[in-house]
Amino acid sequence: MARVHAIHANGSLPKPILWQKLHKYLALVKMDLSPKVPNPSLHQDVPSLEMLEHELAWMKDTLSQLGSPVVLCHNDLLCKNIIYNRAQEHVRFIDYEYTGYNYQAFDIGNHFNEFAGVKEVDYRLYPSKETQLQWLRSYLQAYKQLTQGGQGGTGVTVSEKELEALYVQVNKFSLASHFLWACWGLIQDKYSTIDFNFLRYAKLRFRQYFKMKPVVTALQISK
Repeated sequence: MARVHAIHANGSLPKPILWQKLHKYLALVKMDLSPKVPNPSLHQDVPSLEMLEHELAWMKDTLSQLGSPVVLCHNDLLCKNIIYNRAQEHVRFIDYEYTGYNYQAFDIGNHFNEFAGVKEVDYRLYPSKETQLQWLRSYLQAYKQLTQGGQGGTGVTVSEKELEALYVQVNKFSLASHFLWACWGLIQDKYSTIDFNFLRYAKLRFRQYFKMKPVVTALQISK
């Protein structure tokens, strides 16, 4: 992931695609949640339009201030999009449909959310803080080597302050991941022909969003 994040466009970096995509998804969801479209099963356990708009505004205001760098992101790094060649000890990503410049912490937080699975979602599989810190330390070492020169691991150090800051950013941005894929699920429920319970999936993601919001909101980056 660090190798993808280290790829930069020539000149200034574009804006993160997160907010544009969320506003686009919410606009589509509005049509599906409109009172003119009766669907009792859709409205049950799905937040109101007013609440969705409020949460999106809150996320944009809050997460934009965390200082997470904008990098080239995969944006959909679930386990099935990671191919590991055990013989060659080589990792390859596939399915770049959602790739674009986005917040570094979103890409990582989204990846951690995907530990829970898709068909049988179990958020007990979300990585513990200890596991996250181990992962994030390795990531930061690789990312700094790629972006700051220090090839071969020499001259690259990761401070505890850097590590803790990224941990906080990642877990806060994981909320945006839940919100985005929940809205995506509502859209897919109406338009997709794939045999999958998208509505159930959307409700699970919304439920986890509101469950984790107070937990991650309490996390603070040390001054």
